[in-house]
Amino acid sequence: MEIKAQSKPVEKSDIMTQNIFNQNLDKNPANYQQLTPLSFFKRTAAVYPDHIAIIHQNMRVSYKTYYERCIKLASKLNNLGLGPGDTVSVMLSNTPAMLEVHMAVPMSGAVLHTMNTRLDADTIAFQMDHGETKLLITDLEFSDTIKAALEKCNVTPMVVDYVDPEFELDGERLSDIEYEDFIKDGDPDFDWQFPEDEWNAISLNYTSGTTGNPKGVVYHHRGAAIMCYTNNLTAGLGTHPVYLWTLPLFHCNGWCFPWTIAAAAGTHVCLRWVRPKPIFEAIAKEKVTHLCGAPIVMATLLNAADDEKTTFDHQVAFIASAAPPPEAVLKAMTEAGFKVVHVYGLTEVFGPGVVNSWKSEWDDLPADERTKKQARQGVRYPGLEGLTVMEPETMTQVPNDGEAMGEVMFRGNCVMKGYLKNPEATDKAFAGGWFHSGDLGVLHEDGYIQLKDRSKDIIISGGENISSIEVENTLFKHESVGAAAVVGMPHEKWGETPCAFIELRDGAQATQEELIEFCRENMARYKCPTRIVFGQLPKTSTGKIQKFKLREQVSDN
Repeated sequence: MEIKAQSKPVEKSDIMTQNIFNQNLDKNPANYQQLTPLSFFKRTAAVYPDHIAIIHQNMRVSYKTYYERCIKLASKLNNLGLGPGDTVSVMLSNTPAMLEVHMAVPMSGAVLHTMNTRLDADTIAFQMDHGETKLLITDLEFSDTIKAALEKCNVTPMVVDYVDPEFELDGERLSDIEYEDFIKDGDPDFDWQFPEDEWNAISLNYTSGTTGNPKGVVYHHRGAAIMCYTNNLTAGLGTHPVYLWTLPLFHCNGWCFPWTIAAAAGTHVCLRWVRPKPIFEAIAKEKVTHLCGAPIVMATLLNAADDEKTTFDHQVAFIASAAPPPEAVLKAMTEAGFKVVHVYGLTEVFGPGVVNSWKSEWDDLPADERTKKQARQGVRYPGLEGLTVMEPETMTQVPNDGEAMGEVMFRGNCVMKGYLKNPEATDKAFAGGWFHSGDLGVLHEDGYIQLKDRSKDIIISGGENISSIEVENTLFKHESVGAAAVVGMPHEKWGETPCAFIELRDGAQATQEELIEFCRENMARYKCPTRIVFGQLPKTSTGKIQKFKLREQVSDN
């Protein structure tokens, strides 16, 4: 059959009209619905009503009960006049209430704002004012801080106290409305609706704000739904996983796992405080299959005392973020019964967006080559459409030689809507049609990316760029080093030189001279620390090391 070429140029609109696959084949309610993670929750509650959805100490909650409670809470919010464009803020630990608000608030059409439980009153007040909080649900554990924040902020939200039924806490009641009473008279037949537009906001998450006021990152229903698929694929959840909440639920909405676990008809095991003994007990008793967290959680497990550990006879998947775990840590985790999956991401990309997809052929590589593979952040998540390393000024991709450094950039449906009330920052973040992460990295020949530093963490010594991550990775190889953080320290001759802050392993010893010499034996001398400081490293509640505090230390000395 001969295909004839067009005799004259055809307008794009004409092509669309003439395309036979666009004729009388329009979107309609039967073939097109808005994406939302609420759809997965509704399905699981219908298909597996008796399956255990939430475990909290002695409490067991079925999906039927979980779903009904969320409907009643959503109806209460709706009766108060809350809906699209309204913010519901929560200050909650990893408790059943925190899982319920992740469903009920978007079911009402409102936007969920989860606050870091370690924030100070000033920051909380800023967030509630900036987000225009209409209703606040707060745990008794944080009453002192919340009380102070309410005195500082301009908004006057309705306050609901959450009293954890499984723990006796001494916090002050801030309201005459208690969470259980608030839900009790909700309408179980409330006809909640999916969002009219999947681009509607589902949640508000604030960045750490280490250099000024935090920015409000807005998530959409579409991205949250797609993250449910991609988390399932990446973590290998399957059906009925048992997920232990070692990751704070306030952090990027728990990387979207509250919705993901519902999609997989899984069981949430709540953990109010991250302590080794209850973690091991939950893994053994509840047959936990998956958990997430920063390297600090791995350290908590590996450094646990013998009387805090409980043996278990199944493998547990540990999805780890932040810096890639050193080979010694990976080996120790494997021996302890954990399979580590290394991911990387940011608040702006719904949590993890990159995974070190391991290839079986790498298992037989020599140890040093295998370590190099493990040190890379990896490739894009299945739900992300673009990941690369570019020169930010020219927006051209750097050579994939593993050497040329540029900025890591993201593109796709799992990228935020933007920053709330901050068009300038939003435009800057999306310049050139890509999300600019602020992380510096290289692109390897096989397409895997590897972080070299945050742009603000690069150390420039005598005109040479030094990656703090490279120095930290070298220090991690020393058997006595439990944690390491490297920052630039002012230097009269070189401008700045690396200063290393070290946490030693329990019972281990090392001197400054010993560690500096170790670095000299394993990397270029100009990259080596000129000073070592021993002690506990300042960390956020999610286990990230607060380098800005370390910079303040070296600048003051």
